[in-house]
Amino acid sequence: MRRKIRMGMVGGGNGSFIGSVHRIAANLDGQIELVCGCFSSSYENALATGRELFLPDDRIYATYTEMIEKEALLPDGERMDFISIVTPNHVHFEPSVLALEKGFHVMLDKPMTFSLDEAHKLCDKVKETGSLFGLTHTYTGYPMVKEARLRVERGDLGKIRRIYVVYPQGWLSEDVGNSNKQASWRVDPKRSGKAGCMGDIGTHAYNLAEYITGLQATEVCAELNTFVPNRLLDDDGVVMIRYEGGARGMLAASQIAAGEENELSIRIYGEKGGLEWHQEEPNTMILKWNDKPKEIIRTSTGWMSSTAAHNSRVPGGHPEGYIEAFANIYRNFALALRCILNGEKPKPEYLDFPGVEDGLKGMQFIETIVASSASDTKWMKIIK
Repeated sequence: MRRKIRMGMVGGGNGSFIGSVHRIAANLDGQIELVCGCFSSSYENALATGRELFLPDDRIYATYTEMIEKEALLPDGERMDFISIVTPNHVHFEPSVLALEKGFHVMLDKPMTFSLDEAHKLCDKVKETGSLFGLTHTYTGYPMVKEARLRVERGDLGKIRRIYVVYPQGWLSEDVGNSNKQASWRVDPKRSGKAGCMGDIGTHAYNLAEYITGLQATEVCAELNTFVPNRLLDDDGVVMIRYEGGARGMLAASQIAAGEENELSIRIYGEKGGLEWHQEEPNTMILKWNDKPKEIIRTSTGWMSSTAAHNSRVPGGHPEGYIEAFANIYRNFALALRCILNGEKPKPEYLDFPGVEDGLKGMQFIETIVASSASDTKWMKIIK
């Protein structure tokens, strides 16, 4: 198959932040082309966005239902291969299910769904259809994160004992009302779901810890806070986590940490040593030892593992950041999908992107920490 993978998009119209990020990331490696879209609940906005992206008017749709149904009627050589859904949380489930039922593969922004019940149903639908499903937990796409995962997996640190992961932001330190489109839906329980800060960025931190360590959480003890007056969802929280095998974790996420930008950081300690990674300095990983000096590990395609090197595009010293990490998820998804469309088995490194099971775990995390925070019995087993 000598053509680009064809993508349709739901959401991401003018005024959206994450939609353009998805489009840039999908386009970065030349594997994917945008062929259609329903970019907004406002058809005027959708039409304007589509025209700015040079799409023909007949491939710019008023609703995602119209888009999915009409695309399904087009011949194989024309219709989209997969759909990218970049809407607020309450508009994740229905377009995903409809797309899967019509034979399309799905890439979805996180958290996966509005509720845990929807997550279970979507997980079942992906298994039923056998379609490819990706979830944009962006931070798993960084080369140094993949290198960290390998180091832990091969036992460099020994048995993992302690995980600290923190994600402070400051952009919601004040009441923004409806003046900020990106903020307004995130603090609205009718569109965001049960959690605010923890659903938006806490799930990223939770996923990152599990991705690097390979450990599954079994119990949590959570305190969720709402500091801004009249806000209906949490804007801050701390979670203690018990992992399988005895490891213990501490997760803190906040969107009222005044002055912070996007300082997602993780520290992992095992019997032999520890590692440290900061999203705002993503090309660097620090390894720490009791019996020798610490090591500063930098991104370089000359020495990294094959998986990390596969996700790095430039020589060492050339910064690779958020867009590139995002693009790695899209590229691996596209490479895997190309193999599937060609009747071939994808290589393991092509399948290295978050999937529906990761999305389900994220929703189980949200459900459990909300219940834990509201309960007098703090330690709770992960709600399945």
